[in-house]
Amino acid sequence: MLTFESPSYLFLLILLPVFLYLRHFSPASDRGLRISAGIWRKGTVPLKQGGVKLILLFSSVLFWVGILLLTLTLSGPSISIHEKIHLNRGADIVVVLDQSPSMAARDFPPETRLDAAKNMLNFFVSARKNDAIGLVSFGQEAVLKVPPTTDYGSFLRRLDECHIMELGEGTAIGMGLAVAVLHLSESRADQRVIILITDGDNNAGEVQPLSAASMAAQMGIRVYTIGIGAEGDIPFEFRNPETGQILSGVLKSSFDEDLLTELSEMTEGRYFKATSPGTLESVFRSIDSLETIEERVRIQVRTVPLYRIFIMAALLLILADLLIRKVLLREVL
Repeated sequence: MLTFESPSYLFLLILLPVFLYLRHFSPASDRGLRISAGIWRKGTVPLKQGGVKLILLFSSVLFWVGILLLTLTLSGPSISIHEKIHLNRGADIVVVLDQSPSMAARDFPPETRLDAAKNMLNFFVSARKNDAIGLVSFGQEAVLKVPPTTDYGSFLRRLDECHIMELGEGTAIGMGLAVAVLHLSESRADQRVIILITDGDNNAGEVQPLSAASMAAQMGIRVYTIGIGAEGDIPFEFRNPETGQILSGVLKSSFDEDLLTELSEMTEGRYFKATSPGTLESVFRSIDSLETIEERVRIQVRTVPLYRIFIMAALLLILADLLIRKVLLREVL
């Protein structure tokens, strides 16, 4: 918001219309263009009368805008920026996202399961405030893609780069959980949360899901599990990132609901089943409401002075007026 440190100087703006009238509209004002005798003796004027008037008008506008900015400079223009300072720390959340080939199933038309999960995560992250959110993705292997951060733009960019079968063909749920637990173990946040999104059974990796959940429970980390997708025969299509070949067919879909329920219950979390876009949105709204921390903030007002910018702009405008008159139109003193 634009503010003025010495607003009393703004009363000087009342004088501007007076000077404008005296300079351009009063009977005694000099409205002509002074040209040199040398130019006149050649029998021609450099520009046609209509063009001269238009250029003079433009030049005058530059001059008076410059005078206006100089007047405003006296009042101390500045911008007041209101910043929200958080007085308490939010939750640390790590999303564990399945990127195995089965996530290419299209039972969230027209999107795949992975695309639907990414879209809902975008919605979930955008609604959080002051929470550090990280991303672990897994297939045959599991990797940390984003450590817990409040830079949500960076998180969403890395999330958008996640693709089917990027980490192999398997489904290493235990490895994904273990990587998330490892990176939350050093966290000092009061609330530490893992959100696991998968559509398959654990069939890869050296760490069993229950072992990873046991570690999370010992550290006070809650795990919310989301079983995404409907059961049965589901069409799928995706591009193999290694060969570029497009693979399509029908997937016989199923996942171990008992395992996902046990993983969440061991850590005092909850299991959700998302079989459609509507239910998936409801799941993320539920998690959003469950994981809330009372926000304590302080509003800090920061003032950025603008007088240097106003002075520079005013001088440039007045100089432009002078150059137009003396160089382009060759006005003499």
